[in-house]
Amino acid sequence: MPAWLNLAIDSFWPMLYAGLTFTIPLTLISFILGLSLGFIVALVRLYGPEPLKKVVRFYVWLIRGTPLLVQLFLIFYALPSAGITLDAFPAAIIGFTLNIGAYTSEVIRATLLSVPKGQWEAAHSIGMSWAQALRRVIIPQAARIAVPPLSNTFISLVKDTSLASVITVPELFLAAQRIAAVTYQPLILYTEAAIVYLIISSVLSSLQTRLEKKLENTGAVKGNENDNAVRH
Repeated sequence: MPAWLNLAIDSFWPMLYAGLTFTIPLTLISFILGLSLGFIVALVRLYGPEPLKKVVRFYVWLIRGTPLLVQLFLIFYALPSAGITLDAFPAAIIGFTLNIGAYTSEVIRATLLSVPKGQWEAAHSIGMSWAQALRRVIIPQAARIAVPPLSNTFISLVKDTSLASVITVPELFLAAQRIAAVTYQPLILYTEAAIVYLIISSVLSSLQTRLEKKLENTGAVKGNENDNAVRH
């Protein structure tokens, strides 16, 4: 067996283990928290009081205008000088959550605005409160529109977690770096890491395609159900 192939086989499990124990959990936790934050920010920007709108607009402007790598460095390496010290994994979660929250808030805000105003008016005309109209009529329609861009954000986050290696989170890419430092075979190890990321992204892309097709097939039915809910 060629030496390079033997190295690739021996290093596959350490990288896969790092992916399963750090990359995927980091992605899931950060995306769930970021999506929740983005939903809150979007609601504040659309319906909140003006002082809060200014605060969240500044947050979105700041996060979208600075590199994610710089944000991670600020959280992990700069905050200790202000007396705030975080472990690598929580620091990565905070950094990715803040980043994802800013970007998903724009997606959610746009999808909420895409729902016709007549849906609000119809819901209010039958006695629904603002919260009821949002939950029962607006969000279900906006969610179908938001799935493709949010899915793309999730897939991008999987790849962006490689940046966590710079703050010593032992995720997939850092595992590849450590093996490469010992074996002096960076081409093989980094290529293998890229392939693992590609496999994960391809699986997620396939799931995204299936989800979008399912939503397309059920969209008309759901739309009729929403219309009936508004009428009745």
